[in-house]
Amino acid sequence: MTDFVDAALGFILALIISTIVIFVVAKLLGEKEGILTALLAALIGTAIYTIAYYFLGSGLIAGALAGIAWLIALSLIYKMGLLKALFVAIIIWILTAIVGWFIPTLTGPL
Repeated sequence: MTDFVDAALGFILALIISTIVIFVVAKLLGEKEGILTALLAALIGTAIYTIAYYFLGSGLIAGALAGIAWLIALSLIYKMGLLKALFVAIIIWILTAIVGWFIPTLTGPL
């Protein structure tokens, strides 16, 4: 039971951090959508990576395919081109890596 509670709290913390980072980056790059859109992007990203890792393992192929799928999802959610989505994703990944040094959360995409 303790493992489940720890995992649930870790997931919630990771989701909150990811949502905030996505929201801030999107706002800095001129997107008008709100925090709920960032939450949706974080949830969809988590689902994409979870599904990819479940079916393909935790290797490079799974990460690359999940990354491409998340870029497509990000571009659709925020109604932006794939190049801008790639730029946004790179900034998000860098910021979440920096935040992860200070606030360790779950392993995974965000």
